[in-house]
Amino acid sequence: MRRKPRIPPAPLPQRDGVDPVRVKLPPEGAWATVRDHLVERLAAGDGVIDAMLRGGEIVGADGTPIAPDAPYAPGSFVWFHRDPPAEVPVPFALDVIHRDDHIVVVDKPHFLATMPRGSHVTQTALARLRTELGIPTLGAAHRLDRLTAGLLLCTVRPEERGAYQTLFRDRRVHKEYEAVAAYDPQVPFPRTVRSHIEKERGVIAAYEIEGAEPNSESHVELIEHRAGLGRYRLTPHTGRTHQLRVHMNALGLPILGDPVYPVVTGPAPPDDFRRPLQLLARILEFTDPITGVAHRFVSGRTLGAWSAYDDWNQ
Repeated sequence: MRRKPRIPPAPLPQRDGVDPVRVKLPPEGAWATVRDHLVERLAAGDGVIDAMLRGGEIVGADGTPIAPDAPYAPGSFVWFHRDPPAEVPVPFALDVIHRDDHIVVVDKPHFLATMPRGSHVTQTALARLRTELGIPTLGAAHRLDRLTAGLLLCTVRPEERGAYQTLFRDRRVHKEYEAVAAYDPQVPFPRTVRSHIEKERGVIAAYEIEGAEPNSESHVELIEHRAGLGRYRLTPHTGRTHQLRVHMNALGLPILGDPVYPVVTGPAPPDDFRRPLQLLARILEFTDPITGVAHRFVSGRTLGAWSAYDDWNQ
């Protein structure tokens, strides 16, 4: 059995809670210099790579800047920081509800992505927490959609992250969500929804394939209703992308504030924080794989469409 080659640790510190980019140079190629490969691979724009090399911003495994004429070195690694995109600050706090030597559990607000990706880099839960808590090794054990609020489990030690991620993979974490949607007396509850959900890369909405073997399952309960709205408890037994949103939509009860289901709407301006998706990760319960402690965490957030509909709907 061949061992994977060891990846050297990053020689650059984080910047605003974001790790440097790591690039492995392919083992084969006709590039004469590292510069030639990076220009072709990264498509960063005229002169960008040259300026970074002149400024000593691209470094090797020992932290030494790569010279503009450094010969190509197959299989080696280089690191650098990208200039993050301009981001509108998400004006809501991340509430830490538990912290120990192994994990941090936070109550994430709506509109804040879990981890740096795409156009959301510094304005993400992970980047902000690393900076605010001074824990550069902090990692996410799972992911919450940017539009979903609630409980997020992070790990302190990289070598322990896999143990917590395995809990989610093996469905040994009990999760309960809360949602606000229309109330329809013709839709009976409680009920379990099963379907086959597919999500294609680059396509915003997931979709169900009728007649295919189910790969998703959600239990839905009506907690209470008033004035044409219902407050629902959602318990996912699988973890497909957008699963709860897809299943509520399939019942004819799309979650309030959903910009994707039943219809994909145009992107909102980045500074528009009105009418957040009314979906909240309310409860997270599991036995700690490192300490053996039985944890049960409850979000302190409320869903605005239920507590003050007129304010939410402005």
